[in-house]
Amino acid sequence: MAGILGRKVQAKLAEALSKRSHFSKEEVERLLTMYNALTAGGNRLDRNKFRDVLHNTFDMTDDILMDRVFRAFDKDMDSFLSQDEWVLGLSVFLRGTLEERVAYCFDVYDMNSDGYISREEMFQMLKNSMVKQTTEEDPDEGIKDIVELVLKKMDHDHDNRLSMDDFMKSVKEEDLLLEAFGPCLPDTKFREKFLADLESGNVDIDISQAKS
Repeated sequence: MAGILGRKVQAKLAEALSKRSHFSKEEVERLLTMYNALTAGGNRLDRNKFRDVLHNTFDMTDDILMDRVFRAFDKDMDSFLSQDEWVLGLSVFLRGTLEERVAYCFDVYDMNSDGYISREEMFQMLKNSMVKQTTEEDPDEGIKDIVELVLKKMDHDHDNRLSMDDFMKSVKEEDLLLEAFGPCLPDTKFREKFLADLESGNVDIDISQAKS
């Protein structure tokens, strides 16, 4: 009886979430089944399990950005992802409109959640992603130069920081700027594979253990 009741509740939740996301009801049901596997039937997905999903399924490796992605999904900031946050976050992550993806990337890059991407935040994220690729002993000066170039191109209201409006305008002019401060959306190859498996029902139940 409890099993039947649980399935009815999940089906009702899937119906509701399909109306608020870019997933069909069947796809939401599969995502909820994954969620249940990841949480062992609980209702709280923790940061470490989510990072395993990002790494093993979408080949993301940057610790700082994976942490920021988690925070962008975690709308109520309780350090866990609910079923709603899991499905609605993946909806933007995998199938978001341009406006949704801009808002999501801005959220990832706005490290102190004050509504702006500051010089310091740009420097920190660029340094984090570029230090691994450079052979320079002190790359800080080069990174500072890049920050200035980015501000010159993207800071439309000239206040030495990027607002959501600045970011949106810049990305609409040049879509490559969407991930200007580091990769926080899935690579096309991994996104398409996951979506194809999701549509067909051929997706790993415990995707934290899946290998790309």
